[in-house]
Amino acid sequence: MGFFDRLFGSRAEAAEETRFSGEKMVVKAPIDGIVLPLEQLPDETFAAAILGPGCGIEPTGDTVFAPFDGRVISVASTLHAIGLESDEGIELLIHIGMDTITLRGSGFALLVQEGQTVRAGTPLLRVDLDVIRAAGLSTESAVIVTNADDLPALHLTAGGIVSTGTPLFKFE
Repeated sequence: MGFFDRLFGSRAEAAEETRFSGEKMVVKAPIDGIVLPLEQLPDETFAAAILGPGCGIEPTGDTVFAPFDGRVISVASTLHAIGLESDEGIELLIHIGMDTITLRGSGFALLVQEGQTVRAGTPLLRVDLDVIRAAGLSTESAVIVTNADDLPALHLTAGGIVSTGTPLFKFE
């Protein structure tokens, strides 16, 4: 353990305990990374917003966190995608990487269960980005609001480099 770890605590411990204060009708960045316009994602379904509006994130972190208070409503059997619903009714799909369904769960570790209630900042999924890259797949990920037609207008509020917990979308 180094000096800074003794002084400030381990970064790994801090990541496990991350919590964000609650904000109404806000979706926060679920992972550290770089925000990308949806249309730049290398998958036509996401790029054309067929599943709904949102954005892409090129992840730099290895843990996906709950972007709001709510519950886990679905987990892909291959662990590459997770569906959430906020306490305010926002339905969100977090899809890690492109074509990562082909990995059949390799490189992913689920940290929650379907149906589980989560608070903003709860760790959901651990991702090994090197496994995705080694398979020749893109790590660019999609954060999609799947029920935007039922909600107030969505506004993207973040761009560039974001840390987990940075507000991504706001509904007004």
